[in-house]
Amino acid sequence: MTAPIDFYFDFASPYGYIASEQIDQIAARHGRTVTWRAIVLDANFQSLERIRIPNNIMRSDYIRRDAERLAAFYGVEYSTPSNLGAHTEQAARIFHWIHDRQPQRGRDFASRVMKAYFVDDQNIASEEVLEALCTEMGMSAEDFAEASANPASRSRLKAEVDMAEARGVFGSPFFIVEGERFWGNDRLPQLERWLASGPY
Repeated sequence: MTAPIDFYFDFASPYGYIASEQIDQIAARHGRTVTWRAIVLDANFQSLERIRIPNNIMRSDYIRRDAERLAAFYGVEYSTPSNLGAHTEQAARIFHWIHDRQPQRGRDFASRVMKAYFVDDQNIASEEVLEALCTEMGMSAEDFAEASANPASRSRLKAEVDMAEARGVFGSPFFIVEGERFWGNDRLPQLERWLASGPY
């Protein structure tokens, strides 16, 4: 059985969003599956010691234009959020709560959150926005409260981020397949070649 591709992303990363629109199709072309793994890269997530991307970089004019250009290049619908660099810890906690129970539903949630942010300019750091997205998916208010605020959800996310750090993940998007690490959208052609013909 071929190994799945681990896909690490931060909900506030435009590059993670653009990759999320491609990675499942790339994997399917080569008989692979993808395990989606939400992490948090911003400096406000205090459990992190090394994986940090300063908000001033993510909000720079270069990143804004580069993300717009990259999305256009890949044909991905995209609009720069008005609050680029939003804090995503709550969204990541909810994602893992859903994904651990129903992986495909977790991917659906992730896609909804990223489109809300990078297409509709909604503030995904807002609990009200996240709750509305979950309600659209049929999640009860009780499940939303457990997913977003239960101490177990916080611990689950911290464990995911700790594991990512231990595996050498330091950005979004980040892919790991068969122990090989690929960072960034520009590595997707290399990843696809690896899937097609093996290590090189």
